[in-house]
Amino acid sequence: MRKLFTRASLGLALTLVAAQAGGFVWVAGSLFATVALAFLLKGVADTRQSATVAVGGTVLGVTWIGLGLVALLALRALPEHGRTAAFAVLIAVWAGDTFAYLVGRLVGRHKLAPKISPGKTWEGFVGGTVATVFVTFVALYKDRDEFLSIGQMLLLGAALAAAAPLGDLFESLLKRASGIKDSSSLIPGHGGILDRIDALLFVFPAYALFLRYAGL
Repeated sequence: MRKLFTRASLGLALTLVAAQAGGFVWVAGSLFATVALAFLLKGVADTRQSATVAVGGTVLGVTWIGLGLVALLALRALPEHGRTAAFAVLIAVWAGDTFAYLVGRLVGRHKLAPKISPGKTWEGFVGGTVATVFVTFVALYKDRDEFLSIGQMLLLGAALAAAAPLGDLFESLLKRASGIKDSSSLIPGHGGILDRIDALLFVFPAYALFLRYAGL
């Protein structure tokens, strides 16, 4: 995964610059450019990986990480409510992660996905969901009806609570498939930097799609 992240760094930077410069049309163009760049790097790099793995891994890294961060930029750019929207999702996901861990440690008995992440439990998932919905509601309540209605806040919290563990499990699955424990060495002993943002990389797009559906 470290090699995947290294190869994808240029394409990731290109995607974020494209999002700021020209919106989603340019983002799509940057993804196509990443495919071409991945083929070029495969041709000049000395690697034992097959073309499918090398190119597919690079494109996956850019799409997964890049689109997640692009969605964050879109949230922050919302007129009037951008700052509230961005901070609300960060606080809600962190609260959900914390309560999922605490509840799982205290009363967790039933494994959520034992083959991917043995430490996660259904009890922890329920605790994290309650915390995420509650914190989302509280964080956005001040702007109720101006931004989202109370019903939409609750639905948004549920959507974020579902997306967060999916992002966590997705990254865990990639690490298991790669045979590594840490995604990088930037944060030693904590699974790597992707472990800190894996849930958010799924949550940001889910949040943006929800707001799109809500007409925002």
